[in-house]
Amino acid sequence: MNTVEITKENFEETVNKNEIVILDFWATWCGPCRGFGPIFEKAAAKHTDIVFGKVNTETQAELAGAFRVRSIPTILAFRQNVLLFAQPGSLPESALDELISKIKELDMNKIKTEIETEKQKDEKKVNSL
Repeated sequence: MNTVEITKENFEETVNKNEIVILDFWATWCGPCRGFGPIFEKAAAKHTDIVFGKVNTETQAELAGAFRVRSIPTILAFRQNVLLFAQPGSLPESALDELISKIKELDMNKIKTEIETEKQKDEKKVNSL
């Protein structure tokens, strides 16, 4: 699968309707972004079961701001609508492959249970104030 352009208009639908989504926040003027682009494209071609999206920070500043992207490239990874990874900087091909493998191996039922437990703890703290 080729990469897809992600905008504020299609972001939510893309993340909600796909098992795994990996996003590359980039800009045309960014040298490291241009260096990482082919690595990202190669991963997209290799992992056709994953949606690889490109977010142009110049035209999608609102989306970049929503994720507090301060440095580019920044990589975000979602699985089942849960943000699992967010890191500025490009990744070497081997590190991106390792990240993808780890995301695929995760027990999402366990992750979602942990998230719910933390949410309940936070609610108890707020209610006790």
